[in-house]
Amino acid sequence: MRRSRIFVLSGFLVLVLLLACNQGQTGGKPYEAQDFSKLKGMPGFSDTLLDMHFTLYQGYVKNTNLLLDQLQQLASQNQTGSPAYAELKRRLGWEFDGMRLHELYFGNLGGKEPLKKDSKLMKRLEENFGSYDNWAADFKATGAMRGIGWAVLYEDPKSGRLINVWINEHDVGHPAGGNPLLVMDVFEHAYLPDYGLKRADYIQSFFQNINWPAVEARLGK
Repeated sequence: MRRSRIFVLSGFLVLVLLLACNQGQTGGKPYEAQDFSKLKGMPGFSDTLLDMHFTLYQGYVKNTNLLLDQLQQLASQNQTGSPAYAELKRRLGWEFDGMRLHELYFGNLGGKEPLKKDSKLMKRLEENFGSYDNWAADFKATGAMRGIGWAVLYEDPKSGRLINVWINEHDVGHPAGGNPLLVMDVFEHAYLPDYGLKRADYIQSFFQNINWPAVEARLGK
């Protein structure tokens, strides 16, 4: 009787350990694409362009989940030293950042009102750039640079400084520890269908649709 109890207890402990291991391997719930369809009808952005952009974003979400699953599978097979593991690990930054940057980009669009003059963000912009106009000119110049990438207004949490940064290829150029406040996509897919090569016109339309309350809510996070 005592021996059977030991066997039952041992079996229970093994089951608990297996469940714990399996939970550790899942890595959490898969990422789900957010619904940004409320942006359709936004002035300066055709529904065709937005639908295409939403589809591209959904691809980043799908590929992020796929890469995480494949990396976990290789790790469970003790293949972390393999070329396949290394290449997938390198690719993860591109797909994940592509997913997250698009979420921030769509999330700071859909606004209809200018930044309030007495807002906390306005004061921070004036402190760091001298005036809102100075900041806007610098941000627009960053987005107008030759090449494809992102223009991002970053907050340095350590110093509180605000910096306009150029991000190249999703995963190259992010300031370590920086907090992205305003994100503008300047890959060609973000504007070419509506504006052709007139990137400056796209940037102007972007500014007319910034959701400033959403941007300000990111301060200090």
